Amino acid sequence: MTATETEAGPAARAVHSCAAPPAPDRLPDGQDKYTISQVVAFTGLTAHTLRWYERIGLMPHVDRSHTGQRRFSNRDLDWLALVGKLRLTGMPVAKMVRYAELVRQGVDTFEERQELLEQTRRDVRLRIAELQDTLSVLDFKIDSYADARRASERF
Repeated sequence: MTATETEAGPAARAVHSCAAPPAPDRLPDGQDKYTISQVVAFTGLTAHTLRWYERIGLMPHVDRSHTGQRRFSNRDLDWLALVGKLRLTGMPVAKMVRYAELVRQGVDTFEERQELLEQTRRDVRLRIAELQDTLSVLDFKIDSYADARRASERF
């Protein structure tokens, strides 16, 4: 699985590349074969998590060396960055796996992918609104305490 959806071409790479800044030690495309420990260092994910992502179908096409060791590409790193953003949205793992399945199925699934992401965006916007309301309450309480402290200092 890669972050770029090959049927969408170079434009997709630009969009998905926005999901994460390039790691400072990335190799040029074509020479990009990273070990699991390098990917752990780049992403902050654990090796266990990377293996689990592969097992559940979230990253099903990780290359292997002749000795069977996983070899990740820049595109895999881009995909992991997107998965990380989807995790931050609160998207359930099952929906992320579904999204990955849809990507693998190709251009015929654009509509379903779009709907899945639009629903996630709606959920994120609702959470942002809730957090903004919560922030307003906190600001009010902080201001109340500051006012009370100033008033008590006058006496």
